[in-house]
Amino acid sequence: MSVYPNAEQLLAGPLGRWLEGQAAVREDAKQEALDRLYKCALFGLPALAFLWILAPIPTEFKFYASMAAGIGSWWWSQGPKREAVKRVKIGINDAIANELGLKYAHDLEPGRGFEQAKAYKMVPRFHKSAFEDGWSGHYDGHYFVLHEAHLQEQRGSGKNRRYVTVFRGAILVIGLARDALGTTLVQRAGKNNRFFGGVKDEVKLDDKVLQYVDMVHPDFDDVFNVFSNDQVEARYLVHPQYVERLIDIERAFDGDDVCCLFSEGELVVVINSGDMFESGSIEASDDRHLLHRTINQFATLADLAKSLNEPGRSHSSS
Repeated sequence: MSVYPNAEQLLAGPLGRWLEGQAAVREDAKQEALDRLYKCALFGLPALAFLWILAPIPTEFKFYASMAAGIGSWWWSQGPKREAVKRVKIGINDAIANELGLKYAHDLEPGRGFEQAKAYKMVPRFHKSAFEDGWSGHYDGHYFVLHEAHLQEQRGSGKNRRYVTVFRGAILVIGLARDALGTTLVQRAGKNNRFFGGVKDEVKLDDKVLQYVDMVHPDFDDVFNVFSNDQVEARYLVHPQYVERLIDIERAFDGDDVCCLFSEGELVVVINSGDMFESGSIEASDDRHLLHRTINQFATLADLAKSLNEPGRSHSSS
């Protein structure tokens, strides 16, 4: 297992001193949020009274207008607190990344890893996307990129139209520790079944035809399916121990979906992990706990991804 930053040592150094300075900033943000909320009430309540008592418009419109005004007022009033929390989060995550020799970015545009995830249907269909918490550089001797994705699908129509979260999790890209010339996809069983049952013989993804790989391992085939354009290489890369590693990942994230792609010298791992790396808080008393939690979240992902990228067995042991 790799060595990760020590939270107590970070708090005893420059990060701890910086966080002490942020205590006053956060208190100022709380006060400014209260001031904004007071202004909203001062001007908004009379406006709402006029709307409901005197305005000759349908009740339904009054209801939606009131709800929109309330949500908008609350969002505007809490802006200073959101900015303070974001500032603390970036400061903490930057410190963790520096200890690891990585770069951290709160806001980012997705790269090749996410494009691969889309092309190979490792993430569900979506209409709206947002990305944050990017970690990049060389880690454990290999190219490493990790970021979060929040994907939403539009459902319903008219007044019932809404966006529903269909994926919130981590996208990892790691330079492969093994030579791999083909393309191999590992995903949960059942995602590429025939209409009348049974696994498809082949799938076409990203203009490549990937054939089903029979792993001759019942425990594996019951849980995961493998598709590849190189049967021999697929069995070399995805040996039976992989089922244990993949299930360990799912257990670490409450049984949520995980899939892997070996392609063009890279390993792409997609995990429906939920929202992570939220190390910022408006309360200074939360800093220690959130720092520990963020380090543990990163360590869990990095260690499990590393286990999927360990050097394979020799071909003779396949």
